[in-house]
Amino acid sequence: MTETKKMDRRSFIKKAGVGAGVAAASTVAAPAIVQAKTEMVIVSTWPRDFPGLGISAQRVAKRIPELTDGRINVTYFASGEKVGAFDSFDEVASGKSQAYIAADYYWKGKHPGWAYFTAVPFGLVYSEMDAWMKYGGGQDLLDEIGAEFGIKGFPVGNTGVQMGGWFNKEMESADDFKGLKMRIPGLGGDVLAKLGASPVSLPGSQIYENLVSGAVDATEWVGPYNDYFMKFYEAAKYYYYPGMHEPASQLCMGMNKSWWEGLSKTDQAIIEAACNEENSRQMAETNANNGAFLNKLITEHGVKLRKFNDDIYDSFGEAAKEVFDETRQHSKLAAKIHDSFAKARADVGAWNGLSDTAYTIQRNRVLEIG
Repeated sequence: MTETKKMDRRSFIKKAGVGAGVAAASTVAAPAIVQAKTEMVIVSTWPRDFPGLGISAQRVAKRIPELTDGRINVTYFASGEKVGAFDSFDEVASGKSQAYIAADYYWKGKHPGWAYFTAVPFGLVYSEMDAWMKYGGGQDLLDEIGAEFGIKGFPVGNTGVQMGGWFNKEMESADDFKGLKMRIPGLGGDVLAKLGASPVSLPGSQIYENLVSGAVDATEWVGPYNDYFMKFYEAAKYYYYPGMHEPASQLCMGMNKSWWEGLSKTDQAIIEAACNEENSRQMAETNANNGAFLNKLITEHGVKLRKFNDDIYDSFGEAAKEVFDETRQHSKLAAKIHDSFAKARADVGAWNGLSDTAYTIQRNRVLEIG
């Protein structure tokens, strides 16, 4: 090896060593990057560990810290643990907590437009609701009504077409609703009021005791999976379907708008993604369980399944028209929301009638034959 080559080799090794040393030093000496945590308190309208609704809310509350690697720290309070179920809206609007998980039709007393973002009589089924929210202007309208109250919301669950409710007598005509005290919130309650019923709004945790005591004669809740654990069958044996009042009960995560706007774009996107994930997941969980739990209600507890007859449904329809007319007259925003909803019901619903509905009717007919 020549002297020149030896010098070049010694120079290379020396420089490589210095470079490695600098790299190692920079690795050791550089201060660790600690990202500040964001605190997020979520209050819910559902009892803790309640099958279906409660578990869904807890699931998304756990999911947000997972997706942010703990950067958003969520503290979750079930109904009654920090505030009452129906106090959760004011809790979040005031900024005392950062988010609620609830059914937005609970707030129709503040503005009837809120009802459309949970469910309204003769409304949208899940696939139609999802289409309206994402591609038919529904989310923009939710943002618009939310802005009036300092709320930013996203769909965070859906329980699909609900049952018509639990009754302690058979319902044979619209006259049977006269004088009936029934737990039923939202515009569905307004429809029954047109038929002479007395709608009562109660949080889920108080329904059973009121039904057993006779304070209410009937109640709706969700469907077989959720209703099974409420033990309504101990006080009412007649279980009616289908529920005209809630064909796709969408749940919502409503966040304090100022808090939301203070988040990074990344964290906003993550929270929206977590809500979208749970919106789909809860619907899948509900569909997966309703059939099995309906069978348990019938075979193990003697529940009598009944279908509302056409005369009753026609009466529901006439009353619903009156309710919608009154709702539209409330304000320009109420009319705007209703008209957008009605367009989605006509446009998306027409396709649904030719696709999902037409197919399942024919499929079930063929299966019954063969």
